[in-house]
Amino acid sequence: MHPSSEFVLEARCLSKTYTQGRWWQRKFHCRALDNVSLALRPGRTLALVGASGSGKTTLAMCIVGLENPDVGEILLNGMSLRSLNKSAQMPARREIQLIFQDSAGALNPRMSAIHIVEEPLLIHGQCSRVERLEFALTMMEQVGISSNWMDRLPHEFSGGQRQRLAIARALVLKPRVLILDEVFVGLDLSIQGQIANLLLDLQQTAGLSYICISHNLAIAGQIADTIAVMDQGRIVVHSSTEEFFNRWQHFNTTSLSSAPVRSAMGAHSGV
Repeated sequence: MHPSSEFVLEARCLSKTYTQGRWWQRKFHCRALDNVSLALRPGRTLALVGASGSGKTTLAMCIVGLENPDVGEILLNGMSLRSLNKSAQMPARREIQLIFQDSAGALNPRMSAIHIVEEPLLIHGQCSRVERLEFALTMMEQVGISSNWMDRLPHEFSGGQRQRLAIARALVLKPRVLILDEVFVGLDLSIQGQIANLLLDLQQTAGLSYICISHNLAIAGQIADTIAVMDQGRIVVHSSTEEFFNRWQHFNTTSLSSAPVRSAMGAHSGV
């Protein structure tokens, strides 16, 4: 095993090409990632912004192992995940969790809240049933969902509550890195602020590191330490948040939202 790195997560020179077209059609190649590199320090947040189709979600899928890059390396604490065999990858992969944009679609509609949160522990064969349920309840309470709601189904929660449930489900495995794929989309401004505040609180208490994929530059500016802009599969700007807003406001981000959220995040206005 490699020694610990100053970065909790690194992507080095990742490329990914998809071949599209059915067997009777002429096939063409789409390069979703083109030599992408980034690094995330412990306890910090990197915002990944860009227009739809720029490669953000493909990068996230490669990092968590749901897609395989054609070339490149993904390192966790300096250890290359792609070099591990499958049995060794599973415990390492637990440390990186992806929260999808569509919380309603990502949660099993037939499962109660408590079983949704508990399920990752069951899949990984961790803890007894009583321990799993107790820990799942603790996670629900930690993200602001009352244990009295443990038997509710996903459709009985609001959009913001479902997002909290998805966060609790990801946290139950005690990851070091959360990848947040457009988790603020479709939420009212005040709910966006509440979720952002929750994430900041969890980061401080649990030492989490985040990659926040977003179209919303204002949200990115509030919670991120660094910002990377993707365009056509490449990272074209990568800088501190302060430098980004001082030097790169002219950059072509016309498809990104910049609705103000500072008032909704009053508790963390100094971030």
